[in-house]
Amino acid sequence: MPTLPAFAPAVDFALSHESPWPRDIRAHLEAGFFEPPPDNAIIGPVAPRGAPNGLILHHGRRVAEWGDTHRVDMTFSVAKSYLALLAGLAHGDRLIPDLDAPVRDLVDDGGFDGPQNAPITWRHMLTNTSEWEGTLFGKSDLIDRGRNLGVEGQGKKGLARPLHKPGEYWEYNDVRVNRLSLALLRLFRRPLPEVFAERIMRPIGASQDWRWLGYETSWVEVEGRRVQSVSGGGHWGGGVFIHAEDQALIGQLTLQDGVWEGRRLLPEGWVAQCTTPCALNPHYGLLWWLNTGRTRWPSAGPRSWCFSGAGGNITWVDPGAGITAVLRWVDQTQLDGFMKATLAAAA
Repeated sequence: MPTLPAFAPAVDFALSHESPWPRDIRAHLEAGFFEPPPDNAIIGPVAPRGAPNGLILHHGRRVAEWGDTHRVDMTFSVAKSYLALLAGLAHGDRLIPDLDAPVRDLVDDGGFDGPQNAPITWRHMLTNTSEWEGTLFGKSDLIDRGRNLGVEGQGKKGLARPLHKPGEYWEYNDVRVNRLSLALLRLFRRPLPEVFAERIMRPIGASQDWRWLGYETSWVEVEGRRVQSVSGGGHWGGGVFIHAEDQALIGQLTLQDGVWEGRRLLPEGWVAQCTTPCALNPHYGLLWWLNTGRTRWPSAGPRSWCFSGAGGNITWVDPGAGITAVLRWVDQTQLDGFMKATLAAAA
């Protein structure tokens, strides 16, 4: 449907604030945006990005759209927030009875041995406070040590800083998130994309256009079957390739507290857990970005959350205003302006 006139300023804002990322993502990564060689070696699929696009739902009704919302693109760290949905399913299935129990109690594959990694809990992994140490699929956790998202692509990282005890330090680290993904694969004993399709995507009426990929190095054996462990981002390729239409459905599911057409898909209380601020970072829950105290996006509601990926891939949910919005390839530093225009239209 065409954009409602009240939401036209929000659409214009999104279109006039395109991501600074070039269309050739492979060249961008190979040029060392995240880290210099050899740590930046691409080991999973990548694809050129499309033009800005997106849509807005207000109380579940489509009120705005722009660009090609059916174009499948990389989403980078949006995949982390989707891993939180899978962790919720595992928790609801009692595969993870206690988020505060050590991962090694349930996953015995050598990844959680030793004094540094043995105490790590599921909550530590889900809040980016695990301080997990090691190399996974050819990538060392050291690559992302010292990572500062405020200067992503400009500041130095890969610093050999001393590790803290699990639960005592917050750090955004793709290797550690990939270790969580592998741990969830061990629990489900089947490819995570299969679980995601069966338990989330098909029930909400999503398309079959999306795919979730890992690395050429991330194949493991599960129940005698060769399975690819998927990545929690596109840092070195792979991750979730999806379009805005399907992303909007996922966002709307979370707005509706995990219930779709009267059927509960996510465990009761899981959205509340995901939106509870981490003690070490008030803007982070269980792999979801939060707006605690309205200090991240002043124009949005304090209960807002975002699934956020590099390059300007955003799913924004504002439950107080009944808003679910997906923005592809927007300048993330200008996101608050879009929120302000959207909420003015929704008022």
